Amino acid sequence: MRHGNKINHLGVKAGHRRALLANLANSLILHKRIETTLAKAKELRVYVEPLITKSKNDTTHSRRTVFSYLKNKYAVKELFSAVVGKVGQRPGGYTRILKTGFRHGDAAEMALIELVDFNETYNVASQKSTAKKATRRGSSKKSTAASDTKVVDEAPKVAEAQAGEAPAPQEAVTPVEE
Repeated sequence: MRHGNKINHLGVKAGHRRALLANLANSLILHKRIETTLAKAKELRVYVEPLITKSKNDTTHSRRTVFSYLKNKYAVKELFSAVVGKVGQRPGGYTRILKTGFRHGDAAEMALIELVDFNETYNVASQKSTAKKATRRGSSKKSTAASDTKVVDEAPKVAEAQAGEAPAPQEAVTPVEE
C-alpha cells in the first residue's frame, strides 16, 4: 500500500533522483523545452516551478538557494535573466506538459515539458484566438473603413493638384475581342 507516499521515487535512490532532477532542470532552463518520460516530466514540474518563483526575487540569497539545487552557474544566470524577464508577471504555472506518445523501445509514455512563455507558435495562436472575430453584422463598419481609405488614397492627388502639376492619367482597361 502507498498510504502517504506522495513522492514518485522514479525507481532510483534519493541521491540519484536529486542529480537526475537537477540535470533535467538545467536542460529545461537552458533549452526551454525537453522531451522525457511523463513520470519524470511531472516530477520535474514540482522541482523547477518553486525555483522559478524563487528567482523572481533577485537577491544573493535566492541565487545561492537556486544554485544549491541546480549546481550549474550558467543555468542560474539564464534563469535569473531571460526566464524571469518573460515570467515575471505570471503568478505560477510556468511549465506545460504535452504528451507525445510512447517510446519504441519500452513503450514508456513520453512527454514534452516546456516553459510556457517561450513557445512562440503557441502564444501567437492563443493571441489570434482571443482577438475579436469579424461578424456579418459589421456592414456599417465596412463602409466607414472604405471611406477612410479613399481619403488616404486621394491625399497625394490633392497635393499634386495644389503643386500645379497635373495628376498622372490612369490607364483605361479595354476588353479584348477575339
